[in-house]
Amino acid sequence: MAADIHRWRPPTLHVAPSRHLIDVAGPVAHRFARGGICPLAECHRYGPTFAARVARLLVQPPTDDAARHPFLLPTHHMSTDQQGLTERVLTKEEQDDLTPAGVVELLRAGNARFVSGDMTVRNHRAQIRKSVTGQHPKAIVLSCVDSRIPVEDVFDRGIGDLFVARVAGNFVNVDMLGSMEFACHVSGSKLILVLGHEHCGAIKAAIDGVELGNITEMLSKIQPAVEQLSPYDGERSSSNERFVHDVAERNVRLNVQRIRDESPILRTLEADGTIRICGALYDMDNGRVTILT
Repeated sequence: MAADIHRWRPPTLHVAPSRHLIDVAGPVAHRFARGGICPLAECHRYGPTFAARVARLLVQPPTDDAARHPFLLPTHHMSTDQQGLTERVLTKEEQDDLTPAGVVELLRAGNARFVSGDMTVRNHRAQIRKSVTGQHPKAIVLSCVDSRIPVEDVFDRGIGDLFVARVAGNFVNVDMLGSMEFACHVSGSKLILVLGHEHCGAIKAAIDGVELGNITEMLSKIQPAVEQLSPYDGERSSSNERFVHDVAERNVRLNVQRIRDESPILRTLEADGTIRICGALYDMDNGRVTILT
């Protein structure tokens, strides 16, 4: 086996213009149909899945003839340019055809691809050009500012697919409500998703009663979730991961309700079935998103 590894040559990756296949042969680089060669170090420009598959080829040489054959790139909802990467951006007509329940399922499916590493490979340069004249996102996501949660990637979404609002602790205020009203009432998005997460620093700080500059006032927006979990069967501290989880979930549910209570526009849109408002939790240990019911 060691001899096979030493004899094996790293791959050249050719993306054919008419199919979504990567052919394996020759030195480390991938050659696109236009003739350009991109070194391995730049593979991440074309998405994490693309780079991960290249890396696997380098560290795990094929052991049989079948493994040396071309393998298929993900083609979920793809329309491609000559480089073989999806370049489409959601249109107004496509947005109008979506339902709130359908958008939830699209996000579930995208997260499953994120978890499995089978993400869509996108041509971001083409998507930027195609989205210049307008945007018709499927949903708006209110997330924490935590850098470990790349919201678009978590749901395998591209440019123009999602509005993303972020604040430490993913809580609602008048600015967030205004942004959500713009997303749904003006721009036609079908879903509002409040996305909390495990191991949240803002949640832990609120539990511990941290006081520091403007952080003190910010954490006061999360305190209702802490206070509602009293009494609690267990240690009420940030060192108790179960308590942190429970506060994070309660915080999401409270802010979903606040959206309904504090925005008549969004409350009406949800009541007539135009949109759905729901919460979710992101598990940092595996990347999986759980929609809360």
